[in-house]
Amino acid sequence: MPDILSAPAKINLSLWIISRRANGYHELESLFVPVAGLADTLDMRPGRPGSGCLVTPELPDTPTEINLVFRAWKAYAAATGFAPDVDVRLTKRIPTGAGLGGGSSDAATMLRWLQAQAGPRALAQAELGRLAAGIGADVPFFLHEGPAWARGIGDELTPVALDLSAFTLLLVLPPVHVATAWAYGAWDEHARRKAEAEGCAECLTTRTSTHKRRVSLSPVVVQNDFEAVVFPVHPFLREQKERLLKMGAASAAMSGSGAGLAALFRENPLALAAAEVLRTNGLPVHIEALRKWGVAKR
Repeated sequence: MPDILSAPAKINLSLWIISRRANGYHELESLFVPVAGLADTLDMRPGRPGSGCLVTPELPDTPTEINLVFRAWKAYAAATGFAPDVDVRLTKRIPTGAGLGGGSSDAATMLRWLQAQAGPRALAQAELGRLAAGIGADVPFFLHEGPAWARGIGDELTPVALDLSAFTLLLVLPPVHVATAWAYGAWDEHARRKAEAEGCAECLTTRTSTHKRRVSLSPVVVQNDFEAVVFPVHPFLREQKERLLKMGAASAAMSGSGAGLAALFRENPLALAAAEVLRTNGLPVHIEALRKWGVAKR
């Protein structure tokens, strides 16, 4: 019988870039929140003996050997010797280049499936986390349930209790692809110029915008450092953020390195009305009620 698995998206409600390491990786501080209603699907079926891991359909510009699902299978096989033959039918609903962690979630879903099948060869949780981090910085987050503060390169996770049950999430998914590697490179250049100029007071919104204050979600501050470099190159994203605020959002910010925009509405009817306006204008959206998360006891 096939296993049909869900790989949910995430948003970054806040994202600060702290520093750049000597090895090129960046130190972050970010609040990751799962978005259960927007998810890819992995349909896992037994493969032909000796076939290894076959992922179909092949994603554009992503041959099998660099697909994160295949890389997760390969890394787990190398670490444990457990390498089941499996055909994976991957149905993508989380857009790529949107900062929503779709590829990382797919990889983590494969790791969780392998871990459940591996029996005595299964890894200790700490080992599994290290393996996941080697595949991608966001992958460890998707091994767990609920929101978490992420530090380091995004792999140092602290589960947090978070009550967002008063909010409706409206995700705007513009047809814009922002490459993460480019975004980090642009941030490094921005940080260098900013240091030379002794700061920039107007990084996140237009000079005419009235929405410059941070919005506290007690204790969350909604902010994304990447906006400072992505918005000048993709002004359409800045316009949509400000549009969301004008339509009644309590907060709006890019997720990850973009281009997805996450808006929180205190009033569900306002969120529904905004979603309808955006759909009418040809923009894909996802809307769902958020919830309260506790911290699981260990």
